[in-house]
Amino acid sequence: MRNPKTWLAVLGAALLVLLVPPLVSSGGDEAGSQIRGLRVMVPNTPGGGYDITARTAVKAIEDNGLNGTTEVFNLPGAGGTVGLGRLVGERGNGKLAMSMGLGVVGSVYTNSSPSSLKDTTPIAKLTEEADIIVVGKDSPYRNIRQLLDAWKADPASLPVGGGSSPGGPDHLAPMLTAKAIGLPPKDVRYVSFDGGGELMASVLGGKVAFGVTGIGEARDQIEAGELRALAVTGPERVAGIDAPTLMESGVDVNFTNWRGIVAPPGLSQSDRDKLITMFTKLHGTQQWKQALRLNAWDDAFQTGEKFGDFLAAETERVESVLKELGLA
Repeated sequence: MRNPKTWLAVLGAALLVLLVPPLVSSGGDEAGSQIRGLRVMVPNTPGGGYDITARTAVKAIEDNGLNGTTEVFNLPGAGGTVGLGRLVGERGNGKLAMSMGLGVVGSVYTNSSPSSLKDTTPIAKLTEEADIIVVGKDSPYRNIRQLLDAWKADPASLPVGGGSSPGGPDHLAPMLTAKAIGLPPKDVRYVSFDGGGELMASVLGGKVAFGVTGIGEARDQIEAGELRALAVTGPERVAGIDAPTLMESGVDVNFTNWRGIVAPPGLSQSDRDKLITMFTKLHGTQQWKQALRLNAWDDAFQTGEKFGDFLAAETERVESVLKELGLA
């Protein structure tokens, strides 16, 4: 006859298998690949390009089961360098990442930030897009030539707004445009807003004569008829936007912005790999590909060291452009 103690031990082990959840998940998710408690910081206000990119990416990550609940939070200030300082101060924290882009590169320089992007862990470059020049629906300017002629004739009366600090994309694009039409950049009245959301409200409210921002921030208002698109800064027209390029309008400017993800310094190899793997999987989803199309974002995917090399090159390029424009 079987020993009662042995039978009870076998029964207890079976119950443990049934009642205790496994430590290692099965199915499509590799063991330990998800990052519990992951937070993604947006270093400007809601509605801006970093914010839209982060929230779009996180929704696709959650919807496709690439990670559990992931928080997106905003920490605006000083063109993104307040958030950058927070990120750099979180050394070794594998549960934090930051949405960023060209604007932070310039802000580090123009704000004399004590923290720089070389202090971060590069994760992934996600998108690239042209900027767009917009006016309110009641603006007297119906096309880009009318606006640029008036701007050159009296720059003081036509302030231009951008959703980034000096050195960021929304600042560099109008400054390069001014230079191309023979308007000294130092004569430009540039008004800086902390993100595209604040900028769009100011264009609609007539606080600035025109705005320069990412297409994704302005598309909804353009489609609603609240904004009029006059030109895009990239090399080609954008599907769904009735506006020429600056180049085809006789203005020698070809300018694009980009956005990506960085993490705190000092990450373990495991934490770094988890983040890179998660964004690599995101890049392959149909939901993300659809988001690229809907937002007129070009796919500019890079990860890890390649993205790090790109960041270093962009830092040098922005510094050079600012000096060339007499703004540094």
